[in-house]
Amino acid sequence: MDVEESRPKVLIVDDETVNIDVLSNLLKPLYQIVSAKNGASALQRLETHPLPDLILLDVVMPGLDGYQVCQQLKESPRTRHIPVIFITANSSEADEAYGFAVGAVDYITKPYRPAIVVARVKTHMELKRRGELLERLAILDGLTSIPNRRRFDQFLEYEWFRSLRTGHPFSLLLMDIDFFKLFNDHYGHAHGDHCLRQVAGAISRAMPRTTDLAARYGGEEFACVLPETDLHGGEAVAVRILSAVRRLEIPHAHSQAAAHVTLSIGVASMVPVLEQKSLAFVEQADQALYLAKRSGRDRLAVSKMA
Repeated sequence: MDVEESRPKVLIVDDETVNIDVLSNLLKPLYQIVSAKNGASALQRLETHPLPDLILLDVVMPGLDGYQVCQQLKESPRTRHIPVIFITANSSEADEAYGFAVGAVDYITKPYRPAIVVARVKTHMELKRRGELLERLAILDGLTSIPNRRRFDQFLEYEWFRSLRTGHPFSLLLMDIDFFKLFNDHYGHAHGDHCLRQVAGAISRAMPRTTDLAARYGGEEFACVLPETDLHGGEAVAVRILSAVRRLEIPHAHSQAAAHVTLSIGVASMVPVLEQKSLAFVEQADQALYLAKRSGRDRLAVSKMA
């Protein structure tokens, strides 16, 4: 990726070419600049091109005005997070209040004051960056740095409904570190935390597809959601994870399964039907995990309902 592509992107929407040129010249030293001459073409561009980081939106335009465009942006899950700054010659209190009511984050008035334009765009770019950082932190487990239970629940629900629409299977793995309480009791919690981080890393590395999700489910439990994956594919991933954790060779003197840290994994795969809930899928994988433990641990087991 070159320097230009790595910079934040600003979409300027204005029916006057001279206004686009003025704003572009002010902002292009800092940002990628793209433009649209009216509201309809801006909305079409947002549907078919990579999304900008911020939108400068003229209020008065032929066809869809800026308020209407902003309302549509805020109604769409795809674009509602993009900050919109209105650009207008009208600075009445009522107009500004209405603009904020439909979802704008700020106003820039014409004629433009260059320092104000640059400062306000920079401020809202930084606020957006911080918000995205906080959002990422909210879905990561603080100890292992992989997605947390909250993110797992969100992702499972999303894939459940996607699979319901497509009719394609997806798989779920639930796993426990074998005899982890005995590990903590013998080696101490600091070593226990280090073990959890190592195991989380091994699980993640064993899942190279970017479409898959590995998460800390709770305590010494982990979970993996595998979209577009049948039971055979789910078993294959489970085998890779078992091998990856064994290769860590973390000593476990009090394990009854092996001399090192191991996992037990339950595998389930299904195509959802309307009458079911995603909780039924979790219960299937949990039953398989129980079977793996009862069968001696350090192994996988498949849901009998899969």
